[in-house]
Amino acid sequence: MLEILLLVGLIVFITHTLESVTGFGCTVLAFPFVLLLMKDLERAKIVLSILAWVLAAYFVVTKFGCIHWKQFGIILLFAGLGMPIGMLIFKSWDAAILKKALGIFIVLSAAIQLYRSFVPMSPTRSLPDVAGYICLFAGGIVHGAFAVGGPLVVLYSAGKMPDKGQFRATMCLLWTTLNTVLMIQFLLEKKLNMEIGRDLLVLLPFLIGGIFAGEAIHKKVNEALFKKIVFASLLLVGMVMII
Repeated sequence: MLEILLLVGLIVFITHTLESVTGFGCTVLAFPFVLLLMKDLERAKIVLSILAWVLAAYFVVTKFGCIHWKQFGIILLFAGLGMPIGMLIFKSWDAAILKKALGIFIVLSAAIQLYRSFVPMSPTRSLPDVAGYICLFAGGIVHGAFAVGGPLVVLYSAGKMPDKGQFRATMCLLWTTLNTVLMIQFLLEKKLNMEIGRDLLVLLPFLIGGIFAGEAIHKKVNEALFKKIVFASLLLVGMVMII
């Protein structure tokens, strides 16, 4: 078990470094690999949700002045409406179906993000508001089910907040808020047990390392090339999950 957790820790370090640079992506990138290692959909969701909450909370505190409050309110409204639907789906659907659904979502979101990385969307070409609100609502559903609604939310928010510092801070406040709801659900359903506590204790140093690494490369890394490599890899992983 320790060997598995150390491998999970390596994944956590890499994916949380990425989110420290960009403001999103840690859970959707980590989920398929962590699920493969843990072989437990619910355990992977709980552990990654809490780790993502810690990471996001750090940036909310340290970058509080960069938050775009108007856009945060709009995103929270529509994503928040979708979250209860996703939480219900996770509780009522069969695990095998959920894994297939997650694989399909990962493939679609990776393909969309790859397209956006090669054909950047300027503010003048951002999604129409109605289409953007639909993406936010759908992102809330996916986040309620798997805690990985980021790619759909980004389709809306990237065009509304072109400044990368403002974007990162606002996205992190959103993940802090949405994952707080998930954590309350885990607590009420008595899902937070000693096994989860042990996992978090082992993985926390990897998360901290990811934060420091991400902060160090935030202004130096070729973010565009980095994203292309990451989402191309994610596309392949999602295809494997479906097959």
